[in-house]
Amino acid sequence: MEKRTCLECGEPLKGRADQKFCNDSCRNAYNNKKAGGSTNFMRKINRILKNNHSVLEELNPEDKTTTYKSTLKKRGFNFSYFTSTYTTKTGRVYYFVYDQGYSELEGNKLMLVKKEQ
Repeated sequence: MEKRTCLECGEPLKGRADQKFCNDSCRNAYNNKKAGGSTNFMRKINRILKNNHSVLEELNPEDKTTTYKSTLKKRGFNFSYFTSTYTTKTGRVYYFVYDQGYSELEGNKLMLVKKEQ
């Protein structure tokens, strides 16, 4: 029979046949290493997108409204991150964070919209 060892520390395993780690500490350390690196970059971007979506959703309860760019900035909105764009036939560009979007108007105003599902 093959000797089973912990994937993190290499200690011999005792117990269940499908056991991979000797304790919770080793399991957590292994999974944290596995999720590190480029995943941290994705987590950071997802956190920014989630915040941007929350700001737009909070300021746009009626699915269409106007506000100022400075209002979004004060709430931590990052204009560099969005999930898609949509350009109308007239050339107006809408930037979307999932289903919540905005388009720039004159005088630092923004039109907030919700994408029809």
